Amino acid sequence: MKTASKLFSPGGDKMKRGRLISFALVIAAYIIIEILLKTGNLSSLFKSLLVPVTCYVVASLGLNLNVGISGELNLGQAGFMSVGAFCGICVSGMLANTITVPVVRLMIAMFCGACLAAVFGFLIGIPVLKLQGDYLAIVTLAFGQIIKSIFMNTYIGFDADGLHYSFVESKFKLQPGGKMLLNGPMGATGTQKIANFTVGIVLILIALIIIYNLMISRSGRAIMAARDNRIAAESIGVPISKTKMLAFVVSAFLAGAAGALYGLNYATLVPNKFDFNTSILILVFVVLGGLGNMTGTIISTIVLLILPELLRSLQDYRMLIYAVVLILIMLVTNNEWLKSRVKGFTSGKAKGGA
Repeated sequence: MKTASKLFSPGGDKMKRGRLISFALVIAAYIIIEILLKTGNLSSLFKSLLVPVTCYVVASLGLNLNVGISGELNLGQAGFMSVGAFCGICVSGMLANTITVPVVRLMIAMFCGACLAAVFGFLIGIPVLKLQGDYLAIVTLAFGQIIKSIFMNTYIGFDADGLHYSFVESKFKLQPGGKMLLNGPMGATGTQKIANFTVGIVLILIALIIIYNLMISRSGRAIMAARDNRIAAESIGVPISKTKMLAFVVSAFLAGAAGALYGLNYATLVPNKFDFNTSILILVFVVLGGLGNMTGTIISTIVLLILPELLRSLQDYRMLIYAVVLILIMLVTNNEWLKSRVKGFTSGKAKGGA
């Protein structure tokens, strides 16, 4: 409770302002979108993007904990999302007849997907976090590709006799009324869509609370100390492996929850959706939003996911405009003069208000 009270305590320092802006941005966006939905002023295209955007925001926040706060380049975030997605789909499918309330089943599926992804994160983190730099990035990238290949060769069915599993090819026959949960390269088909936008917003708020609480905690300060100077932190007794592992597992947990919500938003989901390109896309959201900047990550994820759809009418020039916007955002976010001007403006405004 003490840590939670610090999170919402009043104050004018930069970190507290950043936290308040993050929560205010999410809540304001939810209120505006709900008003648009109630009044019928939101197109079907943007309605279909609401849940995926919240999923990618949570996955990006988790990755920023790795890349921005912990300083470890993780290219396997899509792999953790796939673990959460297919675990959530399987759990939801098995509980469909026993838990008829969709929201309850969704929450259980998301929790199971997040926990399984965290377990994978812990197991992968044992060998991976002994590496640094490019080597760590390559191994996490390989993990994502391996997970995708495993799901493409996994067959899971559920009937009155229980759960059936086989690898490479389907070697079981389901009883009448049974359901194929995972069907190899075809992935999950016939999934009941129970994801909703409100749960996605709640998940974003939970992710922000977890990350900000971790950042202001003793463990969070140890993580940032290890990021800034590994040797100095180790010399004063900071357990480098444990701190890095904590950030890695929390990041995997959030990615798993986001993946479960994402998987239960579609009737069909194939393993190829969570390939190398998805991991790079999430990394782009984090880098353009600013390493360690959660508010920037939320904004960049929303903008870069919606922008291609806004430019869809310009078929011939859509990707060109998208690339130019990415370059401009990168130039602006890395402009030291602009940063100093913004910092001087905000500090001057704070002094004037005081």
